Amino acid sequence: MTVYDVLFKHGLTRLDAEVAHHRTFDALRAAGPALRRGPRPSGTPVEAMGLTFPNRLGLAAGFDKNAQGFEELGAFGFGHVEIGTVTALAQPGNPKPRLVRLPDDRAVVNRMGFNNDGAGAVAARLAGRRRRPGGPVLGVNIGKSKVVPDDDQAAVEADYETSTRLLASYADYLVVNVSSPNTPGLRNLQAVGKLAPLLEHVRRVADRATEEAGRGPVPLVVKIAPDLADEDVLEVADLALAQDLAGIIATNTTISRSGLRSAPEQVEAAGAGGLSGAPLRERATEVVRLLRDRVGSDLALIGVGGISSAADARERLDAGADLVQAYTGLVYGGPLWPRRILKGLS
Repeated sequence: MTVYDVLFKHGLTRLDAEVAHHRTFDALRAAGPALRRGPRPSGTPVEAMGLTFPNRLGLAAGFDKNAQGFEELGAFGFGHVEIGTVTALAQPGNPKPRLVRLPDDRAVVNRMGFNNDGAGAVAARLAGRRRRPGGPVLGVNIGKSKVVPDDDQAAVEADYETSTRLLASYADYLVVNVSSPNTPGLRNLQAVGKLAPLLEHVRRVADRATEEAGRGPVPLVVKIAPDLADEDVLEVADLALAQDLAGIIATNTTISRSGLRSAPEQVEAAGAGGLSGAPLRERATEVVRLLRDRVGSDLALIGVGGISSAADARERLDAGADLVQAYTGLVYGGPLWPRRILKGLS
């Protein structure tokens, strides 16, 4: 048991999970200058999506929603950090409490609802921040504003257009998130009939934005849910190939509660929302394997969901992922967790 394990069990678990997150993030930002000056954990560089990643391990979207600490998080050892999900409109998210731990499962239930400062504020923050050599690759994850109805395709495309226009030129890669369970109707956009024109529109807007900024096209990625049926996963894979996307992120959180060790009353008390962490590992690995069998070597795959150890990361890479991401693993593992994963992978 590490020092962090003791602190987590006897300290952090006594705090509301969202309060603990904010305090941790405040401490991270306060330590920012020292972190950025200090040595970074080593890793083996990897090429994916036309980019060079310092290593295969990244931090998934959701931890740094507003681009306030991605360089500091890179100093922990993450080779890439994905900020967001960012929406065109600033929004407070869902009512609190909305983040609950299930320690017996090393899992988290969240129904945050894309709480963020909005694309304009995040773009201004990115524009004013110098990128440092050796820092993490920056992914920007964009999603639908809650007030936009999913059955109005023109309104959905206009909403994603705003975020794309403001943020694409600052992203090393851009993620279209259509798979969070916490924004009403969002997952309906995974249907190929809706997803195809949305991705085409985002691609056009992103290309125009990066051209105006004097840089080449930004790699475009889509993030999908683990709850899709296998045939739907394959349809998305075919669409990604047809549209020449750079990659697919598999997977987001799940609405399933099957196979949990936590007491049923504890699971019920946690409420609705997306489940992340160890229980997601098996299905997330299956989805990566399905995708790799379908797309061959033509697309980059980023595996996320249930990665708690170096063995989990290696399993996902063996299934076909080029890169892996984590979030809940960091929550339960602490600030030295990325270093342990990189050491295990090496």
